[in-house]
Amino acid sequence: MEISPLESFTCWCIALCWYMFLISWSFTVISLALASLIYYYVSLKGKAGDWGDGFKSAYFQLALRSLRSLGANQVHPKNWYPIPLILCRPWGKLPENVPCHPKLADFANCMKKKGRGMSIFVSTIDGDYHELAEDAKTACQQLEAYIEYKQCEGVAEIIVAPSMSEGFRSIVQTMGLGNLKPNIVVVRYPEIWRRENLTEIPSTFVSIINDCIIANKAVVIVKGLDEWPNEFQRQYGTIDLYWIVRDGGLMLLLSQLLLTKATFESCKIQVFCIAEEDTDAAELKTDVKKFLYDLRMHAEVIVVTMKSWESHVESSSSGAQPDDSQEAYTSAQQRVSAYLSEMKETTEREGRPQMVDGKQAVVNEEKVDKFLYTMFKLNSTILRHSRMAAVVLVSLPPPPLNHPAYFYMEYMDLLVENVPRMLIVRGYRRDVVTFFT
Repeated sequence: MEISPLESFTCWCIALCWYMFLISWSFTVISLALASLIYYYVSLKGKAGDWGDGFKSAYFQLALRSLRSLGANQVHPKNWYPIPLILCRPWGKLPENVPCHPKLADFANCMKKKGRGMSIFVSTIDGDYHELAEDAKTACQQLEAYIEYKQCEGVAEIIVAPSMSEGFRSIVQTMGLGNLKPNIVVVRYPEIWRRENLTEIPSTFVSIINDCIIANKAVVIVKGLDEWPNEFQRQYGTIDLYWIVRDGGLMLLLSQLLLTKATFESCKIQVFCIAEEDTDAAELKTDVKKFLYDLRMHAEVIVVTMKSWESHVESSSSGAQPDDSQEAYTSAQQRVSAYLSEMKETTEREGRPQMVDGKQAVVNEEKVDKFLYTMFKLNSTILRHSRMAAVVLVSLPPPPLNHPAYFYMEYMDLLVENVPRMLIVRGYRRDVVTFFT
């Protein structure tokens, strides 16, 4: 004999009620009476209400407690991980329907430490906030959809400001909470500024770097972003580090993070150091090797002495060994000389001190030429040793005081000349790697 589901359910209900009466008939009667009263009251007096998702409320409370427990004190280096602040459209050359450069999301994923951390994607809209508030909301929704499409762990923010410089200054001061504030600013190198004759880019670029230095943020400038490999393009060269100034080990950490990704896992790390004298080379190489060994980092150490550096540059200048850097150096000298002549003519004609980027320009031509020559030597060394490298990491020189932003762009252009893929890195004067990392 077949039993319908309703009959089976009824049998179970009768059996349960029977057991309840056997255990205690008084409590069973009271329970049934209370259940009937509650059902009757809710059906007559109850009103529909949306009290929210209980799980979301629990997550919110957990996040608040975790944020309070972190506090505002600096995280120990062994618990440090990058929280990049990524400028999606810094130079305004992407189509309007593209919220972010596609390769920036790929680079942000390369900076994740064992899958932890998050990225903050920001962009600015030039104009008045009252007039462009709705446009900013729409742009933020598009950027959020793009981040989700690229499978990035991050959030999106759109800032409306009179200019890119002012917008970034607001972002770098206020973005984040406590120890969840971004600690690295990632921006694309403005390779198009001279070709497109975008004269406002140098001052904006220098302003961004100075704001990061004042706000104690690390900086990573990506040159050759269009050629940055995606997750399916494996690299087999080397990751070369030109360790010029102390950066707290940020370049070492970035190189290790790159090795954790499938794209760069077949690469090897080379660390280049500069020694003053030939006699210092062996000692410097030993010290750096010991430091890397203590950090459990596998890398080849190469020491470049100033003597060999100078001899290579002199041979390039004399034409004995043609160097790609020499032509760029000569062109940069000519452009800087023409700019200086124009500044002097303007000063003499107007009869007042020359103002550059809102400040009085005090330019020492010898120092300008020294900066150009230093960038020329470094670029020549990079091309000599790392022309075929998968990625080159080099220290970011800070903008010199009272030098026009145009000069700084000339210095930087000379540094990155003919290097297809480069990360220009500046730390923030604290260690991010230790023996426990």
